[in-house]
Amino acid sequence: MTSRILGVVREQVLAYLFGASNAMDAFNVAYRVPNLLRDLFAEGAMSAAFVPTFARELATKGKPSAFRLGVHVVTALLVITGVLVVLGMAFAEPLVRLFAGSYSEVPGKLELTVLLTRIMLPFLMFVALAAAFMGMLNALHHFFVPAVSPAMFNVGSIACTVGLVAVVPSFGLPPIAAVAIGVLVGGLAQWAVQWPLLRREGFRYTPALDWRDERLRNVLMLMGPGTIGLAATQVNVFVNTLLATGEGTGAVSWLNVAFRLMYLPIGLFGVSIATATTPAISRMLAQGDTASVRKTISDGLVLMMMLNVPATVGLVVLATPIVRLMYERGAFLPSDTIATAAALQFYAIGLLGYSVVRIASPAFYALGESRTPVTISFISVLANAALNFALVQVMGYRGLALGTSIAALLNATLLLVMLRRRLRGIDGGAIASALLRIAAATALMGMAAAGADALLAERVPGAGIVAQLVRVGATIAVALAVLAVSAHVLRVPQFADGVSLITRRLRRR
Repeated sequence: MTSRILGVVREQVLAYLFGASNAMDAFNVAYRVPNLLRDLFAEGAMSAAFVPTFARELATKGKPSAFRLGVHVVTALLVITGVLVVLGMAFAEPLVRLFAGSYSEVPGKLELTVLLTRIMLPFLMFVALAAAFMGMLNALHHFFVPAVSPAMFNVGSIACTVGLVAVVPSFGLPPIAAVAIGVLVGGLAQWAVQWPLLRREGFRYTPALDWRDERLRNVLMLMGPGTIGLAATQVNVFVNTLLATGEGTGAVSWLNVAFRLMYLPIGLFGVSIATATTPAISRMLAQGDTASVRKTISDGLVLMMMLNVPATVGLVVLATPIVRLMYERGAFLPSDTIATAAALQFYAIGLLGYSVVRIASPAFYALGESRTPVTISFISVLANAALNFALVQVMGYRGLALGTSIAALLNATLLLVMLRRRLRGIDGGAIASALLRIAAATALMGMAAAGADALLAERVPGAGIVAQLVRVGATIAVALAVLAVSAHVLRVPQFADGVSLITRRLRRR
């Protein structure tokens, strides 16, 4: 929660300082490559490939052997990302021309994007270290520090942006370069905050690399297809960025802000549930307990739906007031609010699909299968590209958000169908029953939110921050109250379990 909220604060700072300008567009394109790899390393391939292998080694041979594997993996990642950084810096200009050639039509925009790309590329090495440390700590049952480490990235990024934006011009750099420098500082902080805890667990790092190590080869072989299998959402967003560069000034920034808001529930609930589920599935499979694997996946999916289906409807109904409250100040104009809210509504449609992939895809790698999610991811990327090329002609940048959402839902559906076959069932009846109840409760919540928003717009008028906060806060409170009552009446199982758990803990305290 801390990480994702600070991520939104970071976007608010950038929106206030730079709005949806050419400089912000240039930064978003330049940041897309390292951010793509960050998402894949930190929340994707590392969880899919390294965590199951490290957890098995830990369970069967103990810490010393598992930590030796960790040293080899860290060194291999540093070598690989180091090569990528050098190549990226050398070929930054042709890469940017390939991805955003239309920027050359605006004087200085292409050159600025190239400069920012070169500044941020070393971030890949920091995030590789942070991802490896996160995987080891998760396997050792430490979740809080790894989960809060991305918050340190946002803290470093915000601090550098605010502190350096007026300073960097004296060094011959544009103000937006302060944000790029902040990315590097934030990446370093994300790694450093995990080191003390891992060291207390007994991990010591001395550079060592044995390409013949069967365990290392297994991790690297899984990371390749693992990255592809989990890459669909991020690759689709990357495709959106490329297509949006031809939609005029502001389109890239509108889509980026909208995706950040849509991704907030995934960061709060989707990634958290998946992070806890993956090591548990690996341990159960090592013990041959397939029945528990099915139950764990089923419970995770229902919990995911309980949290993200209402979030989807909430974002669709309240897109405009939420964007206005969070971003409309400084250089971020009312026209930017309207454009961003439209993109957010279409992105939100695919929220459940994005979240389900977070559980379903790593499950295949824990099962030792990589071909299925890779194939499905490839199908999803092709479907997204086809949809986006078609929809952008009809709906402009909004079609890019809609095409990505449809592709995400397709990806999730295909993964669940194949996972059900592989496990010979995933309690589909229980999942379907829970989904129907959650959908009914959410429909009532959505109507309550729309009614409360319209009523409060009349009773609490004004564009001031306090009036907006009262309207949005009260609307969300009404919606959550209706959701809670509806879920209780409809007997949604995960809702009742959650209330019972909270009640027991409060009584103990």
